Amino acid sequence: MALRERVGRFVRERVFPRESVLDGGGPAAAEVLAALRAEARAEGLWALPLPAELGGGGLSFEAYAELAEAEGASDHGPAALGSAPLLDVTMLARYGRSGVREAYLKRLVAGEIRTCYAMTEPGVPGTDPFRTATRAERHPDGGWLVTGRKWFTSGAAGADLVTVMARTSGADGDREGLSLLLVPTCAAGFRVVRELPVLGATGQYEIALDGVRIPADHLLGEPGGALAIAGERLALGRTLRCLRWLGQAQRAFDLMCGRAATHGGSRGPLAEQQLVQAHVFDALLALRTTRPLVREAVALVAAGRDARTEVGLAKVAAARMLQQVADCAIQVHGAAGLGPDTPLPALFRTGRAARILDGPDELHITAVARRVLRAYGPAGQGVSS
Repeated sequence: MALRERVGRFVRERVFPRESVLDGGGPAAAEVLAALRAEARAEGLWALPLPAELGGGGLSFEAYAELAEAEGASDHGPAALGSAPLLDVTMLARYGRSGVREAYLKRLVAGEIRTCYAMTEPGVPGTDPFRTATRAERHPDGGWLVTGRKWFTSGAAGADLVTVMARTSGADGDREGLSLLLVPTCAAGFRVVRELPVLGATGQYEIALDGVRIPADHLLGEPGGALAIAGERLALGRTLRCLRWLGQAQRAFDLMCGRAATHGGSRGPLAEQQLVQAHVFDALLALRTTRPLVREAVALVAAGRDARTEVGLAKVAAARMLQQVADCAIQVHGAAGLGPDTPLPALFRTGRAARILDGPDELHITAVARRVLRAYGPAGQGVSS
């Protein structure tokens, strides 16, 4: 059986039935997740895109992209199959100092510890990192003291490490002086302030860092190098999420078509109703036209090339597409699509939130348009469409 089909079957048969428990969090969710991870290891599906020398499957990003849709059909798929820390493993392997790599990388790949990423702050637009108010100051022993607040930090309550963007030099608004630091959540002064449900869904948190002291080697890269590292992380992360949104949209599409084929009323089967057929067509069109955009972004990111335009296009298209396909599926299900018996409300919520999180549509639209238009200026030659 092809690897993609094995991954898809695992998610459909093992993860889907346990989503309600996993969504609830707490000890019950932790127990189920541990069982799923053991099953994934036993079937040779563990950590497929992570480095083989660290205990992963060693797949390249381009090869893993062929599986990511199937794995991401459930929000819990990447965690169950061990690929969730791909961004952090990549970042630590490239920019972590030797002591940090030795202390954390193998444990991350093994699923023994969890990480999260804290960039956005209360009262500061996430699109304007130059206004980052969190500060990290040198301690006399060479370490750092980190002070500030972050919010919409995914998974912070269960994380062992959080990568924090902080200002290490300069003043508010300066384009230079931002750095990334790895903060252990067990350190004195770190605390979770509150959970921030997103349209009713759990998993996002506000955190506080009240003079948290960390070792000198927990700086990632060089001082002032945060934006370059963050740019790499965002390109990879947004592309990954686009792939997973495609998987979730395909799931909604399959549910819609199954409903149309098996349900009906006094006017006959739903599948014979033209308005239902229109929903199917519109959803399929959205899926089929978005997938090539995402694949183009994957190819450029995998090759290490400038993918800002392609990632921006893919991110906006995939977020809109997921919301549209889930909405069509809900409409075909009727009231059943609004209740707890299908994953459609969660899929729709993910699509709607995706248009704001990871950079709002407006940010990507203006950034891509400006980049394209510059090529048509006096020094440009235009670009091919």
